[in-house]
Amino acid sequence: MEKIAFVFSHAPHGTSFGKEGLDVILGVSSIIKKISLFFIGDGVLQILKHSKSENILARNYTSSFRILSIYDIKNFYCCKSSLIDRGLYSHNQFILKVNILNSYFFRIKLDDHDAIINF
Repeated sequence: MEKIAFVFSHAPHGTSFGKEGLDVILGVSSIIKKISLFFIGDGVLQILKHSKSENILARNYTSSFRILSIYDIKNFYCCKSSLIDRGLYSHNQFILKVNILNSYFFRIKLDDHDAIINF
């Protein structure tokens, strides 16, 4: 496998999908060099800057997404319609520098990968 896409489609709290996905990415990054992250649906909430997880007594692991650049992971994509559906319009609301794509181009980018893993 040369290129792996990790798709985040769940909200950051309420399930462990996001944290587990981040852990897998960090582990796989030592083996696979071409990794991309895709955020769709409630998954776009994973990368909000001003997450207030302490209000629900949860640990804020989402800030850990920032360390991905140390692992040379720089391809981050968000679905534009998912952002609009959640009232998120500004690029500066995210902890990562994301490429915002409409549904068509989002799918084209996703199809360019050898494996797709959903969290």
